[in-house]
Order: sequence, then structure tokens, then C-alpha cells
Amino acid sequence: MRALEDDILRVCISENEINEMVNRISKEIIKDYGNKNPLFIGILKGCIPFMTDLLKKTTIPSTLDYMKVSSYSGKESTGKITIKGDFPDVKDRDVIIVEDILDTGRTLFEIKKLMIEKGAKSVSLCVLLDKPEGRKVDINADYVGGIVPNEFVVGYGLDYNEKYRNLPYIGVLKEEVYKN
Repeated sequence: MRALEDDILRVCISENEINEMVNRISKEIIKDYGNKNPLFIGILKGCIPFMTDLLKKTTIPSTLDYMKVSSYSGKESTGKITIKGDFPDVKDRDVIIVEDILDTGRTLFEIKKLMIEKGAKSVSLCVLLDKPEGRKVDINADYVGGIVPNEFVVGYGLDYNEKYRNLPYIGVLKEEVYKN
């Protein structure tokens, strides 16, 4: 059986660099939300490693919830989001949406808009990675770990067909893996 690492062209963000990003973002959130009791809402499944590490470092009163949202088929965004399950109660809450990557921006744009419509006091976006070259809508994150090139990246929650999420780093997937 082929190892996951065999499908990686190169590591673009190491495990140590990810830890530094998480530490920096958590300090920014503590400074901004220290007296607000924010509601962290993770976008499943990709957010899990990032959100877990972020919450361990963000030592302020807060609550947590998740949303399962899909907008991708393989490596392409479909341009349409589907929310699976219940929508979290965000009324009068300071919400921090946690996502693995901000790429086209369509998903986070729609989720943020919905949360505002549902009465959130404020909505901030927190992403491990930003891929500005992939943007299709006008949206920016409030908290960003790092910028990645317009290449297909996997690892640390990011996947291709549900694989590679468990890599401890962010790597560029070899084109031959997804171009069949």
C-alpha cells in the first residue's frame, strides 16, 4: 500500500510553522475577545485539527459548536453550499467561524451572511490558511495563519476525497493524484 507522503510534491508549511501560526492567532483572539465569551463555530470536517489546537491555546471563557457544510466535489468548489444538520443558535453572540482554508470564499461568505441574518452580534472569520488567488467573492478573514499559493494543498485537516487530513503538515498534492 502506498504511503500518504508518497503523494506529496512538497511540504509548504511544516508542523512547527503550524504551531507558531496557532499560537499567534490564539494570542490575537485572547486580546480581542478576552471579555466577550465568544462562540467558536468550526466548519466540519477540515477545521478539526486547527480548532482543537486553537481552543487549547485560547484560554478565555468561550463556547463551541460545529456546522457541517459542503461545497466541494473532488478538488473543485461547486459554488453552492449545503448546510447539513441544525444551524447553531447565534442570536446576540460574538461568533468566530473557524475554517481550515479560505479559498474561493463562497462558503464563508454565505455562512457569515446567514449568521448575521440570524442575529449574531458580531461574526469574525478565523482561518489557518488563506489562498487569495482562489477568491471568487469579496471576503477576507479577520485571523489568518498563513498564505498559501494557488496549488492544491492537503494535510492538517485539508483533504482530497477524505484522504490526507491526518498529515501533521500542509503539503502540495502531486497533480497526478487528482488529474485522472
